Amino acid sequence: MAGRRAQLPQLSGETFITDGGMETTLVFDDGIDLPHFASFPLLDHESGIEALRAYYTSYVAIAAEHGVGIVLDTPTWRANPDWGELLGYSAEALADVNRRGVALLQEVRAGAGDAIPDVVTEMTADEAQRYHEAQVVTFANTDADLVSSLTLTYADEAVGVARAAEAAGIPSVISFTVETDGRLPSGQSLGEAIEEVDAKTDRSVAYFMINCAHPTHFADVLEVGGDWRGRIRGLRANASEKSHAELDAAEELDAGDPQALAGHYRELQTRLPNLNVVGGCCGTSHVHVAEICAAVTA
Repeated sequence: MAGRRAQLPQLSGETFITDGGMETTLVFDDGIDLPHFASFPLLDHESGIEALRAYYTSYVAIAAEHGVGIVLDTPTWRANPDWGELLGYSAEALADVNRRGVALLQEVRAGAGDAIPDVVTEMTADEAQRYHEAQVVTFANTDADLVSSLTLTYADEAVGVARAAEAAGIPSVISFTVETDGRLPSGQSLGEAIEEVDAKTDRSVAYFMINCAHPTHFADVLEVGGDWRGRIRGLRANASEKSHAELDAAEELDAGDPQALAGHYRELQTRLPNLNVVGGCCGTSHVHVAEICAAVTA
């Protein structure tokens, strides 16, 4: 565990995929009810665990087919105090479900054997240092390789997560989301947000990502020069070109065009020189990630 954290394989430049839109896949494709859109309660019963295992296995198969590594998220996006309280989880129960999330991915990693080059497990932390400190520490005391904070909307939140991870001795990955104009929901530009986080954390973040936005929303901002673009290694885009507000109001899944989405990833490789961790977010499934993997490794 310590050795992997000291030298994350993603930093080697080799290609990695991630999974896709976990919650949208479970709800719209698998027909599973997720109260408060939280997937972590599935870890409390065998049928839920089997659904999660099947979800992960579909992506491991893609990585094996293309000979690339894979970065897996635990199903703990909302396993934090506020959402946990709404779902009836105590602090002790949340810590336990976070640990069991890592344990499930350890099973998946062991089951993959030598079929794929590397499997990296991660969790998400989407609040500031004090709010998520307990969750970060819990994961630091498991076999998770890093903590990953997805869909962040402003720099200060990212700074808090990065500092919590550094204090706990586990690498962090920060992933920002943007609106249709390519700017963070806070109004800050993507480049400014990355530079601010690096400046306030002494570049402790292992790398940055963009998620929960369609490539057409941010492709233009990546044409602007700056060293910050080299800090972006990961991309988990939405399948749909709709805005966040439109997706929140949607009653049907917009899966977009998997091949077209993969083409956008291919184009973005010319603007993101270190892009090597690719996957999906809302509306994507293993179908999208398979197309994306084929496109970026062609």
